[in-house]
Amino acid sequence: MPELIMAYWPYLLIAFAIGLAVSWFVLVASRRAKVVIDRRDVLDEGAARAQRNQALINAGRGHAEPAVADLTGAPATGGDDLTRIKGLGPKIAAILHAQGVTTYRQIAAWDQAEVARIDALLGRFSGRIGRDAWVEQAQMLAAGDETGFSAKFGREG
Repeated sequence: MPELIMAYWPYLLIAFAIGLAVSWFVLVASRRAKVVIDRRDVLDEGAARAQRNQALINAGRGHAEPAVADLTGAPATGGDDLTRIKGLGPKIAAILHAQGVTTYRQIAAWDQAEVARIDALLGRFSGRIGRDAWVEQAQMLAAGDETGFSAKFGREG
């Protein structure tokens, strides 16, 4: 028997290593992580906290809302429909209205410093003022040059 072990010891060592690897995989590596889900309700925090939160929500309703653009982009308090300017949609119009910009004439009068200031407020829309030539479009619309505006920037819609 010792002669057999001495003759086949490399094969026995390989078989032992394979057995260890298989047993490690079965016992350790195949285990799944246990997921614990905490299903607490929001109201489990207590009624006092919920009442305080509701009071904060209700307090926000009492403040006067600023003039906001309607779906066409025209401000509720008057002014021009800024969304006629190509590249200026309702979201950007709302940002401009919050800054007090409501007419084509105001945009047409922007200098480089004002363009840079407004551009910094546009976030992911940054760069649109120069790329879409808002100042030039506003100058044409403020002057009432509908034909030139349509010819250069296309028709509306």
